[in-house]
Amino acid sequence: MSPSRIPRRGLLVIDMQHGLFNGTRRPYRADEVLANINALIGRAHAAGAPVFAARHVGPAGTPLASDSPLSQLLAELAIDPARDTVFEKTRPNCFFNTGLAERLAKAGVEELVIVGMKTDFCVDTTSRVARDLGFAAMLVADAHTTTDSPVLEAQRIVDHHNATLGGAFVSLVASADCTFAADGLG
Repeated sequence: MSPSRIPRRGLLVIDMQHGLFNGTRRPYRADEVLANINALIGRAHAAGAPVFAARHVGPAGTPLASDSPLSQLLAELAIDPARDTVFEKTRPNCFFNTGLAERLAKAGVEELVIVGMKTDFCVDTTSRVARDLGFAAMLVADAHTTTDSPVLEAQRIVDHHNATLGGAFVSLVASADCTFAADGLG
């Protein structure tokens, strides 16, 4: 029996940076989400799958300026800048003026695995746009997070987005069940 083919997957880590993760309001399940993302990065690295990390930046002189400590990736994040592609974005859409679609195509990525922050902004927008651009997308249900909003608790936001995005825009998977195989064989 021949092995089943899985799509070549790439991992997209969204906005796991100091200003968002270590702000005045702690993200929902922060430590668990960070551990899950690091495990996924480790699996992607072991399989030779491409890893991309987005940093949300703002104009010079703002708290999220490109050179601000708040816009830097978490030191605890397992991203390896020598190996992984780290890029900046200025909108919730990781594809807008970033070259991400071209980088994914060049790397042969057929399915984009999405994790990170914030569920209700950049994770949501990027999940929806990926499908519009022709990329299959997989949202790791326990590897994205947000903070409480003025009207909803973060847990409800995450649960709502998993239910809303799942099926229509992404396939949902638990981090423990997400695998990578650079050669497409699993």
